[in-house]
Amino acid sequence: MAPLIRTRQTEKTIDGISTQVVCTEFSNYIFIVLTQYGKIGTLVSVTPDSRSSDISTSMLTTKVLLGKDEALTHVYAKNVAAFVCQEAGNRPVLLGLALKDCSAENLKTLKEMIKTCQVW
Repeated sequence: MAPLIRTRQTEKTIDGISTQVVCTEFSNYIFIVLTQYGKIGTLVSVTPDSRSSDISTSMLTTKVLLGKDEALTHVYAKNVAAFVCQEAGNRPVLLGLALKDCSAENLKTLKEMIKTCQVW
């Protein structure tokens, strides 16, 4: 019997900074933590627009649930969660962000790390 809640995690050093990714699948959400501090950090809900029938063009709505509500947080969350929502059948993503480096290059590496932790 498969576990009710599937979780995978990985760790990698990015530009000298230890970075952890944890992905957990729940029936109604995908929960992803990206951390360089060992904390959950800012918690962001990323929800696909239910009015869009085409998953590949769906719009994403972000809402900061806990932590600093900054414009960069929303941009980063949408970029990280877009492919996850699409691949997970348009399920929403709950994203924990605690990053020292929010560069575009770091984002690319984080996406690769998330793909290795795929639980959906």
